[in-house]
Amino acid sequence: MNLTEHFTLEELTYSAVAEKKHIDNTPNTTIINELRRLCYDILEPIRQRYEKPIIVTSGYRCPLLNKVVGGVKNSCHVSGQAADIISHEGNKELMKLILKMVEEDKIDARTIIFEKCYNNNTNCQWIHIDINGKKHSYRHNKVIFN
Repeated sequence: MNLTEHFTLEELTYSAVAEKKHIDNTPNTTIINELRRLCYDILEPIRQRYEKPIIVTSGYRCPLLNKVVGGVKNSCHVSGQAADIISHEGNKELMKLILKMVEEDKIDARTIIFEKCYNNNTNCQWIHIDINGKKHSYRHNKVIFN
């Protein structure tokens, strides 16, 4: 099911961990609507401006899956309001574009985290981005470089 032109429900709910551990990561209608809003308000505008593919490495996580992968208890992934994304073209370039779009008021992300990890001496990185659960009358942006 397409949520927007470039993003599908399947890619926003797929998890290799859920598959391996036989965890049902099927979202309900409320979650699907939040995923659609995440795509429409955040991911699709980024993708259209970037003009290159963006890969969702983690989208929706049911509470059990979130616990298994070590997500924080109040993770926006559980409510369908967050995605971790990468670009094969370069995550630093993508992060700069996202920050520029926030500055220009083109997207209203609540939290943007440039994550880095080191597995088996291999450098990896991704960008976490989420939306507010409720609209606020003030902007609340938080940018973190881990």
